[in-house]
Amino acid sequence: MNVIKRCVFGIGLLSLAAISVQCKNDKKMDNATVSSDQKATVTIEKSSYGTTAKGEKVDSYKLKNQNGMEVDIITFGGRITDLKVPNKEGVSENVVIGFNSLAQYEKENPFFGALIGRYGNRIAKGKFSLDGKEYQLAINNAPNALHGGPQGYFNVVWKADEAKSGETASLKLSYLSKDMEEGYPGNLQVFVTYTLTNDNQLEVLYEATTDKKTVVNLTQHSYFNLSGDFTKTILDHELTLNADKIVPVDATLIPTGKLEDVANTPFDFRTPKLIGKDINAKNEQLERGKGYDHCWVLNNPEKGKTIIAKVYHAPSGRILEVTTDEPGIQFYSGNFLDGTLPTPKGGTFGHRTALCLETEHYPDSPNQKNFPTTVLNPGENYKTKTTFKFSVKK
Repeated sequence: MNVIKRCVFGIGLLSLAAISVQCKNDKKMDNATVSSDQKATVTIEKSSYGTTAKGEKVDSYKLKNQNGMEVDIITFGGRITDLKVPNKEGVSENVVIGFNSLAQYEKENPFFGALIGRYGNRIAKGKFSLDGKEYQLAINNAPNALHGGPQGYFNVVWKADEAKSGETASLKLSYLSKDMEEGYPGNLQVFVTYTLTNDNQLEVLYEATTDKKTVVNLTQHSYFNLSGDFTKTILDHELTLNADKIVPVDATLIPTGKLEDVANTPFDFRTPKLIGKDINAKNEQLERGKGYDHCWVLNNPEKGKTIIAKVYHAPSGRILEVTTDEPGIQFYSGNFLDGTLPTPKGGTFGHRTALCLETEHYPDSPNQKNFPTTVLNPGENYKTKTTFKFSVKK
């Protein structure tokens, strides 16, 4: 009998030990869950943005990290409508041009915050040839084609999929650009993924495949003013461009085919310089662009890692750094903003109140044999990434 009692007592102790171990394991799992949740600090929220004139539903996605950075993106044109980043006092403010209604985005505007395709920048007279066949594109910047035509990617509703992974949140947009849309050959399947990280980086990944030989040059067309105050110009922003040459243009803003050194010209931003310093200098290229509206040839030895552009606004302390694997960047100083388009807070967007940094291949590359090619063949994968990183200097 004593033996039986000892066995029962022993079994009881073993059961208690097992329960104790299980509780500890459950507690570890709970802690792991909490830890995982704590790391998932970049969020993404979906909301309705409205309905287009064609009856298409448009959604808005807000990507937000723990450091006060927020990015709002709508599926119409894949446009960044709002981008808040902290200043040196820790105050987050919007630093990109945007409207407060879908109807305003549907009206003609200078591509505010939009995804650009099938071909970013200009193509001379809207014509190019592939394998001896000439293609005629829509002319929307007479006498040339600009940014994919009047019904380019900025004017369509993209499909969206969201994803969260701890320290990042991503919005993957997709669009099927059909054969001969706006005059471009091939059914082009396009994906653009916006990813916000917890160190205030916004990554833009572009991908595409085609079933017919075509040309592709995708970019992002946000207008930045790091002051957060769009009543002020960007002439007090300090700009650095890691580029020894520019792509000079003719009177219609089409490349001449040559590359010119920036040394001893107003286009030399190899060391930090205020944008307003030389913008009104007597210079043929500045006169043709009404200011800066040119493609710089990047010095990019570690593509995707080398900082190719840096903007600093001293009063706010905000810094924007750009990395890319593209060969060029179009710096545009907002020369054609003319005070006719409304701001969300009332008032209008005035002359040179924002700047663009469009990473890309050179303008008119399909017609320029000496420029890096923009041809995409069936079976090939178009893939390029640009990162916009924000920080502050106190």
